[in-house]
Amino acid sequence: MTVRLITRSEDETEQWGRKLASQLREGDCLLLVGELGAGKTCFVRGIAQGLGVEERVTSPTFVLLREHRGRIALYHLDAYRLAGPEDLYQLGVEELAEGDGVLAVEWGDKVRDFFRDDYLEIEIKILGDSVRELSLIPHGDSWKTRMEALFPQLGENGAQAK
Repeated sequence: MTVRLITRSEDETEQWGRKLASQLREGDCLLLVGELGAGKTCFVRGIAQGLGVEERVTSPTFVLLREHRGRIALYHLDAYRLAGPEDLYQLGVEELAEGDGVLAVEWGDKVRDFFRDDYLEIEIKILGDSVRELSLIPHGDSWKTRMEALFPQLGENGAQAK
């Protein structure tokens, strides 16, 4: 069940990140996919807020990985400059992917083959100046169940299942 959402501002995109944070647990992996400027970091900023992270969240493009502490640790990885999934082993990401926090990977499509079957893909498409389409694509039974909990009545707030 893919859930599609339309947001009309950065605030709305962050708001959906905060809402998703209510369903996150230690060991979760989120792969964010979208072109430059689509809103991947904005969505992660909302997740961080929902997890109780107090510091400012920015893109980890030049440092590759940032760690933020909240009720659950948030590991924010940017895979843009990586050659492929094999680079994640060199960074020790397998420990983060199964560890004490949530791993959010921007440009996740570049390293998708690294991840086990249980992850959530968030594809963000630019539809207009501030308008975005968020597609939440669950991989694994755990995420399918959580999507049903997050969207008990599809259609609320523009959510649609495909």
